[in-house]
Amino acid sequence: MASEPVATPSSDKLAIRNIGLLLSGDLDRPILDADAILVENGIIAAVGRESEIDWGTPDREIDAQGCVVTPGLIDNHIHTVAGDWTPRQNQIGWIESTLHGGVTTLISAGEAHYPGRPRDVIGIKALAIAAQRSFANFRPGGMKVIAGALILEPGLVENDFRELAEAGVSILGEVGLGGIKDGPTGRQMVAWARAHGMTSMTHTGGPSIPGSGRIGADVVIEVDADVIAHVNGGPTALPFEELKQVTEQSSRALEIVHNGNLRAGLYVLGLAKERNELSRVLVGTDGPAGSGVQPLGILRTITMLASLGDVSVETAFCFATGNTARVRQLNDRGIVEAGRAADLVFMDRAAGGAGDTFLESLALGNLPGIGMVMVDGVARTLRSRNTPPADRVPVMVKG
Repeated sequence: MASEPVATPSSDKLAIRNIGLLLSGDLDRPILDADAILVENGIIAAVGRESEIDWGTPDREIDAQGCVVTPGLIDNHIHTVAGDWTPRQNQIGWIESTLHGGVTTLISAGEAHYPGRPRDVIGIKALAIAAQRSFANFRPGGMKVIAGALILEPGLVENDFRELAEAGVSILGEVGLGGIKDGPTGRQMVAWARAHGMTSMTHTGGPSIPGSGRIGADVVIEVDADVIAHVNGGPTALPFEELKQVTEQSSRALEIVHNGNLRAGLYVLGLAKERNELSRVLVGTDGPAGSGVQPLGILRTITMLASLGDVSVETAFCFATGNTARVRQLNDRGIVEAGRAADLVFMDRAAGGAGDTFLESLALGNLPGIGMVMVDGVARTLRSRNTPPADRVPVMVKG
């Protein structure tokens, strides 16, 4: 696929019909009683029963052939560097490959792997702005990348956060990746960021790379960032008693990552479920990392949480879609509803696997097969090169 986004025509209407199962991404109603979607100029215009939608004259039409449609997945925790390259694995093309895993939005947790990363105030601000501007203009395979997560270092003052917000930087990197590792300073900087509309996250667990440090429950709670990043470790998890403390004494989002400790992740998921707080659960990969690049990392995490964590498949999808969109203030995506971007994934049960249906197959631990990934109403991939083949795939019948 092309590296730059393909624009839809100035006036474009797309009809998506014959959807077998529609997952909304909304925890309050994860499965929609609908079999069709109308998209206008890249935005969802209507969702419902085919017989009830006023179609007009569509320019394009997709027959979903009974497959499943979900919102585009959001990876809440990645470490971009420059373009579609990662120095951690010296790999090119990892972002476009991740699109083949159904992910349509990536959110940086800090450009911490940038070679020779600066640590002075001017340098870290320049890096954040450069990364934000670069990925605002460059979309590998059509992927939406929210980059430029400021890595916190000593010497930052409130005016720096104001200047960064005005420049377009909307996120902080993990508190603890840089030189700020204590609760009071981290809390102050998070408060400055929040006052200027930026969302934040804090490292949780043992050190992940040279220069980072252990961030325990007391510091996590005091910092009070919007996201308790890799609560199951990145990759080293805190002891369970500290995870219980974090879950019970903070109200912030609990991020479970692919590259962390699965047992710890399932423990935190169980606590959130007991407390009726599944709206706090988000999903990320925390990659690229020492464990590699995981194009299917979000799908794998959804499947593992659903098959091992006593939550439904449709609920687990919300962790990587609507929940993340809400916490990250991305009100233009993450849920299948009118007014949001037509970032959609067409998938189905993997051929030959256990389970008679898509939901049964994933509940038994199998990955789905992806037949199409759409970003802003444009098909960016057809049959995924990374997933197993799906039982059913959509067909473009017009346009």
